[in-house]
Amino acid sequence: MPTEPTDTKAETKTEKSAPRGLEGIVATTSSICWIDGDAGVLSYRGIDIHELAAHSTFEETTFLLWFGHLPTEVELKDFRQKLADARALDWRVVEFLKQIPPRSNPMEVLRTAVSLMGISDPDDSDSSHAANIRKSFRLTSQIAMVVATFDRLRRKLPIVEPDRSLSHAGNFLWMLTGEKPIHEAERAFDVALILHADHELNASTFAARVIAATLSDVHSAITGAIGALKGPLHGGANEAVAKLLTEIEAGHADPVEHVRGMLARKEKVSGFGHRVYKTEDPRATHLRRMSKDLSTAAGNTKWYDMSEAIEQFVRGEKKLNANVDFYSASTYTTLGIPTDLFTPIFAVSRISGWAAHVMEQHENNRLIRPRADYTGPAYPAPYIPVQDR
Repeated sequence: MPTEPTDTKAETKTEKSAPRGLEGIVATTSSICWIDGDAGVLSYRGIDIHELAAHSTFEETTFLLWFGHLPTEVELKDFRQKLADARALDWRVVEFLKQIPPRSNPMEVLRTAVSLMGISDPDDSDSSHAANIRKSFRLTSQIAMVVATFDRLRRKLPIVEPDRSLSHAGNFLWMLTGEKPIHEAERAFDVALILHADHELNASTFAARVIAATLSDVHSAITGAIGALKGPLHGGANEAVAKLLTEIEAGHADPVEHVRGMLARKEKVSGFGHRVYKTEDPRATHLRRMSKDLSTAAGNTKWYDMSEAIEQFVRGEKKLNANVDFYSASTYTTLGIPTDLFTPIFAVSRISGWAAHVMEQHENNRLIRPRADYTGPAYPAPYIPVQDR
């Protein structure tokens, strides 16, 4: 029989050199995003997220991520125009969306649609930097269109054609609802897109870079990133928060007592804690305020009130801070966005960061091929013939 590993020194070495989840491991160099988890700092190209959330737009932030500097007025106008011009889905993608069963998981639909978009992309066989820029414009515009178009189709509503005069945030809300968004809603969603645009080597971005490092194409890398984002431990956490709030409301429960019961049963309360931040997630700071402002303007603060009560209780009970997912749930709910679109909307924003990282990987590429510390049976393990096992 195979022997069990008995080398305790090897086990200790494994614990030190290969921490679970690669926590604390530096996997690459990058000039795109910097995080100071102890101080609660998030910056894109050195500019603090609070500055961008207060003064920037998603289009300007995306330019910054892709090209490394803030655009001039002329550059920004040209960038917006290129994003607007790219708002057109290939007819094969639209036909695919029409054939999808309405109950399908929107993230699975988006993952498959992006793969199909790669086949129909005019630069499909070109992986030059210029072609990757063109693909990134199309992906950024069209991922938003896929999410909105699928939702319209599954609700048996007519597809809303894009409005190229609107901002990226405004056009998405227009295509989703069929109504021109009010300024407050458009700006809130625009800021939400900025906050979610990049976050260093999170799971989906790392997946995209690993795929890009093989010199595969941009669409393959983004398809892989979407697959990683789909997981409940990554992008799916905001959906879990919304389901928690809905469950509390449906049961007319006290939010604090409901969560207290969850903790007593050792159930996970989504939206709290973060692998990197040791203090408050700086994105949560803005989303908390956005949730409060939007709900107050709408004349219905129930989602924010529940969220605030839960946050205060968990912080006091478990010493955990809310992360980006917690208040994004009540913010999107107040905007009237269906819960199962929360994670796809994460992709609507994060495509800007994914594209930046894929292009950076291609610019100075080396195949990402880590090693593993072996903890299996001692070598050489005997081969036992089948009749003797």
